[in-house]
Amino acid sequence: MPSITPDGTRWADWLDVPSDGDAASYEPFANNRRSRNMTAISMTQKTNSEPFLRDEYRSIASIHVTVRDCSLGSILVAATERGVCAILLGDAPEALIGELRDHFPEARVLQGEEDFDRLANDVVERVEAPARGFDVPLDVRGTDFQCNVWDALREIPAGATASYMDVAKRIGAPTSARAVARACASNMLAIAIPCHRVVRADGGLSGYRWGVDRKRQLLEREAA
Repeated sequence: MPSITPDGTRWADWLDVPSDGDAASYEPFANNRRSRNMTAISMTQKTNSEPFLRDEYRSIASIHVTVRDCSLGSILVAATERGVCAILLGDAPEALIGELRDHFPEARVLQGEEDFDRLANDVVERVEAPARGFDVPLDVRGTDFQCNVWDALREIPAGATASYMDVAKRIGAPTSARAVARACASNMLAIAIPCHRVVRADGGLSGYRWGVDRKRQLLEREAA
């Protein structure tokens, strides 16, 4: 059932209306036939001050999206034809859609159809059991450094954690723990890129883009 906001509005009311130029139905990952389950698109930049290269995002014509309820609140699942490009957690569906639009400002944001709903169901199941891992293509977009960090995060097994310094050493940048933390905060793919497994050197949970309480719940589920 579609999520309803407190004022009774359906989350779909914040989406774009399909036009004649949009595909009649969603064909999952039509242009992604690679065997790897991550399509990492590195976007080299002159500085590290901006987390995303906007020009690259303008090449995305449309994104299909759905918002569901889960045990961690609201979850938004979005995908391009390459793969899942965003898994966002929060309390307000309209805020999640706004966050997606901020990162993909030129893309049309369309409601997913039946095929997409099956994909979304699979993602939600991973939220409830994060140790299962992901076997769907991911459309990952970031700087070279961010992609290196996110690749390293995916190597941390469920039930284990690593410090920001551990990750920095793993990618060959031992003095870049703070930059690793920023890369974790820029992650758009909750659980699929498991930044919740990164903790402080003393084992403290530190921050989490989607709230420390959600981070704690995910780690407890993986440890069970």
